[in-house]
Amino acid sequence: MGLIHPRDLTAWQDWQDSRHRMRRAAERVRRPSAPSPFVLDLPRDASPRVLVALDVTDGPKRQWLLDPLADLPVAVLTQRPVPGVIAGERVARHVSEADLPGLLPDVRAVLSYGHYLAAGSIVHAFAERSGRAQLVLQHGLLTPYQPPLPPHAHALAWSAADADFWTDGRDDATAQVVGSQLLAAAALEPADTASREAPPTYLGQLHGAELPRRGLAQAAYSFCRDTGATYRPHPSETDRLSRSQHRVWERRGIRLDRSGAPLRQHDGPVAAAFSTGVLEAAARGVPAFVHYPHPPRWLEQFWARYDMRPWGGEPTPAPSMGAHGTDPAAAIRAAVIDVSGRTGR
Repeated sequence: MGLIHPRDLTAWQDWQDSRHRMRRAAERVRRPSAPSPFVLDLPRDASPRVLVALDVTDGPKRQWLLDPLADLPVAVLTQRPVPGVIAGERVARHVSEADLPGLLPDVRAVLSYGHYLAAGSIVHAFAERSGRAQLVLQHGLLTPYQPPLPPHAHALAWSAADADFWTDGRDDATAQVVGSQLLAAAALEPADTASREAPPTYLGQLHGAELPRRGLAQAAYSFCRDTGATYRPHPSETDRLSRSQHRVWERRGIRLDRSGAPLRQHDGPVAAAFSTGVLEAAARGVPAFVHYPHPPRWLEQFWARYDMRPWGGEPTPAPSMGAHGTDPAAAIRAAVIDVSGRTGR
């Protein structure tokens, strides 16, 4: 089973809007019908060869896009000014989509997390019209509800299984394996006191659109009730309904981890429905499991693709780092240089 919407971005957006309707009404991002201002950050003394769409302007997801390209002439498109977005002598200017061809004559490739977000939508439209290479970097685990790749995209995937899954049903898209910067970093911070006997923690995903909210809540509550686990809310669980659910659980005796400490500092067993945190913990040597009663078929296939192990058996093995070992950033950089050296499709 591949993506439910392998090509149709509008169909994917409609599905996304059908989940958590009130929140999605505020968050939905579509390409504007009229030109909107963006910020283009350029090297002062060089003509960029790569254009990066930066829809995530802080945290590790920002660095996963930019760090591999640190020594290349790169332009960065954002929705708002981001001071120090990339090192070096830079100049930023407000632009519209129509300005890009004249400002970026030497760009040969664009890089993003996809064309379903605002800046990504602009740069992929620019690349599609002009025949520039289009690269999309994987930044999390792939479910069938993943947004489709842009037309003629080249995906930079975590594994061969992800590359096949992401491009299934697409004769215009290609992929290669570069590994995961997240999992490589986790493997470099092994847990010193990991123990199967320590109290477990359940990683919350109430924000997830892929599974019914009621099912996610029941899975979390029953696991914590039956095992004595602590519930760790996802950082996105700040909406009114999630906060109310947290209070109900606390009244029923469920402990919540409100520390905000990074997962890499956690050495006790973890479990979740389909969180990337399961593989992150496994990469550190922490006992990691999945738990969701009566999983749909797609979730069972998802668990199998990532070799995630259900609670009650052997823990999830550490994910393979692949041929690129602990340096997927170097593989991403090499892929960008290779693709940006080609012209046209």
